[in-house]
Amino acid sequence: MLRFSRQLDYGQPAPDFALPDTDGRIRTLAEFAGKKALLVAFICNHCPVVLHMLPSLCDFAREYAPKGLQVIAISSNWPDEFPEDDYPHMQAFAKEWDLPFPYLYDESQDVALAYNAICTPDFFLYDGDRNLSYAGQYCPSRPKLPHPPLPGVPPMRTDLPVTGEDMRRAVDAVLAGRSIPVEDQTPSSGCSMKWQPGKDPWWG
Repeated sequence: MLRFSRQLDYGQPAPDFALPDTDGRIRTLAEFAGKKALLVAFICNHCPVVLHMLPSLCDFAREYAPKGLQVIAISSNWPDEFPEDDYPHMQAFAKEWDLPFPYLYDESQDVALAYNAICTPDFFLYDGDRNLSYAGQYCPSRPKLPHPPLPGVPPMRTDLPVTGEDMRRAVDAVLAGRSIPVEDQTPSSGCSMKWQPGKDPWWG
């Protein structure tokens, strides 16, 4: 089911986390304290929107790492509906794509709830003080998704290349110490988060 990011809590601090990466190492928010900016991306293995933009996101992470940006990807999907989203498949996925950033497993889904994540991909960009500066799309490009047009919903195929232009502008602003007006932020959109029974929030 199609979902749009909620774009909440601008200026609020990044919620803490302690999650295993695909090598089994526990990674924490404090570990990246020295970085000038932090991008937390909620993704998963199966989502066609994620797969559409992932090569560009990997290149983007490699390009901006020397400038002070730390990218972290988190998968919070409950794998009953899509078994390819489970932890062993995440480990294989990280190797297959040679991900240049940690890919963390949020098995309890508590971190997704803390960040108000609702879709994949869902992006949260924090400044050097770890306050939320941007919660929007990577860029306007979308893949062709197998559903008919929905009333009031932008078309999910734009025929635009994946450039990361929105995220690039946002990260450049954060690294330069500039604010990003909320009205200039377009919601991300993609597959709905897959919640485990009894865990799904009212807004999920």
